[in-house]
Amino acid sequence: MLNRFVIILLCLLLLGGCSGPNSKGNLQKVGLLVPETINDQVWGTKGFKGMLKIQSKFDVDVFYKEGMDSQSEVERAVKEFSQKGVNLIFGHGSEYGEYFNNISKDYPEIHFISFNSDAKNSNTTSLSFKAYAMGFFGGMVAAHMSRVNKVGVLAAYEWQPEIEGFYQGALAENKNIQVSIDYVGNWDNGQKAVQLADRMMEKGVDVIYPAGDGFNVPVIERVKERGFYVIGYVSEQSDLGESTVLTSTIQQVDKLYEIVAERYNDGRLESGNLFFDFQDDVISLGKFSPLVSKEFIQKINRSIETYKVTGKLPK
Repeated sequence: MLNRFVIILLCLLLLGGCSGPNSKGNLQKVGLLVPETINDQVWGTKGFKGMLKIQSKFDVDVFYKEGMDSQSEVERAVKEFSQKGVNLIFGHGSEYGEYFNNISKDYPEIHFISFNSDAKNSNTTSLSFKAYAMGFFGGMVAAHMSRVNKVGVLAAYEWQPEIEGFYQGALAENKNIQVSIDYVGNWDNGQKAVQLADRMMEKGVDVIYPAGDGFNVPVIERVKERGFYVIGYVSEQSDLGESTVLTSTIQQVDKLYEIVAERYNDGRLESGNLFFDFQDDVISLGKFSPLVSKEFIQKINRSIETYKVTGKLPK
């Protein structure tokens, strides 16, 4: 793991250098704070890729810091970023909403971005994926492919809208489906998640939706060992086994970073809480397993296009 407390200039180390501040808009330099690491291959890595997209598109310097999981650490990092001329900071998680609300008034020249939180000041914005429809279409696929009419959701927390979405989508596809739901209690406890997955499979569930980006990979590996199926979560996970991963519900975090940076650069970024869905082209279903019929894939794709136009889901 890279030094979690040392700031790194990405464009110098990774991209061979870049020019000075963007002269075409408001964006000058960009900073990223992550609570753990950019090397987790899921959520943290997506934020890192988003920074690389911003650097490439806007030709600006970008920085990041890992292990930023307390108010004091965030305050020190923001002070460093400010001294370097950073004027857009992404806090890659819901915890940064409160941190940024507490300090943003001290840095009126900086706009602060967090996820799934409540942004309260004029220079703070919270980004949230509207995950209900994402879960709904994942539930449709799971119910269609279950051989025994038993599917399961393994979530981190009860508040996740994709849970109810998955449940309703499964019922929309198959009125006789049984949906089991269990909660890990955090995003990262892979051991507990695998234990809960084992319990589900012992009860006959043959398709599981591991809705936690910190534990979905070990769950997928365990389900693969048992010969059952999963719906991937947040990332494209077909590479973990195309005979196991029926499809993935993808949140394109890196693309959302680029959209936000463009809005800020153009002076169009709103403060407050913003929500993004399929219509914004930042949520999608991933590659389908060859086990899923072409006819059903066409049906799902038509339903997604209808939802993007009308906002209506299948009944």
